[in-house]
Amino acid sequence: MPESKRRKKKAPSTVPAVSKKEEVNPPWLLPTMLTLMLVGLSWIVIFYLTSGKMDLPIPSIGQWNLAIGFAFIIAGFSLTTRWK
Repeated sequence: MPESKRRKKKAPSTVPAVSKKEEVNPPWLLPTMLTLMLVGLSWIVIFYLTSGKMDLPIPSIGQWNLAIGFAFIIAGFSLTTRWK
């Protein structure tokens, strides 16, 4: 049966436009990232500067101090993947 011309057309279902929030970095990201990288760098520098006499930061583990320093640096760089 034909529809009447007076009948109002259905309004298309409109979904309110969702405004996309601008993604921001969490406030802890930058300080944590920089701190981890600087701690790793300072760990390695302290190890090299004192390796002849005191073997700081941890004397009993020797060359593994380098691995700990690089682990801090790698952890800091892994946080850079979350940077937006």
